[in-house]
Amino acid sequence: MQDKICLITGVGDGTGAAVARRFAADGYRVAMLARNKDRLAELETELDGSKSFAFDLADLDRLVEVCRLVRQEMGLPDVVVHNAVRATFKPFLEVDAEELERNFRVNTTSLLYMAREFAPAMIERGSGVIIVTGNTAALRGIPNYGLFAPTKAAQRILAQALARELGPKGIHVAYVVIDAAIHTTWSWRPQHDDEPDDYFSYPAEIAEEIFHVAHQGRSVWSFDVELRPFVEKW
Repeated sequence: MQDKICLITGVGDGTGAAVARRFAADGYRVAMLARNKDRLAELETELDGSKSFAFDLADLDRLVEVCRLVRQEMGLPDVVVHNAVRATFKPFLEVDAEELERNFRVNTTSLLYMAREFAPAMIERGSGVIIVTGNTAALRGIPNYGLFAPTKAAQRILAQALARELGPKGIHVAYVVIDAAIHTTWSWRPQHDDEPDDYFSYPAEIAEEIFHVAHQGRSVWSFDVELRPFVEKW
């Protein structure tokens, strides 16, 4: 029986790593893409059959090369989880406008490139899943998000366009909005020190929901999926 393959971008020590562990626990071989070579090496040792590819997703030529390497060395992914994110949180008048383009390449254009690399073979096979992780910046613009929110909104609309085009061909595309502060070391802020545990969403629980969406029956496919802790105001 052919190995199940899951490709994940943005494999840090939070959601990305948790998703990698969850799919590996179900027998998937995991292709992990991120910039931090040392962190990827640790996960590769932990997860049997996994392979890591350390590079900056903004390098679209390298992204294409890595997608093809994954096909050659592991096989066609059954599931692709686009979790990588690049963000700028500053007033738009104070930041180089090129930041918008950099964010767009990582958040949105890379999704298009991966879909172009994998979707044709998924269509031929008749199955495949593409899941994109987002946040409420995909749904609204607020101060200091002017160079970030447009890229997430475009990401969601691109994912929706892919879902409508690929769904009838057997490919499930879904967009997961995580409306929460995620409990990770890299995203920790001093203002969170006094917050109760209920304030956060936890990477392992987010990963569980992503895994669930990836395995929905064809008669009940989701596109927009929103996750938030029960205390979150929305």
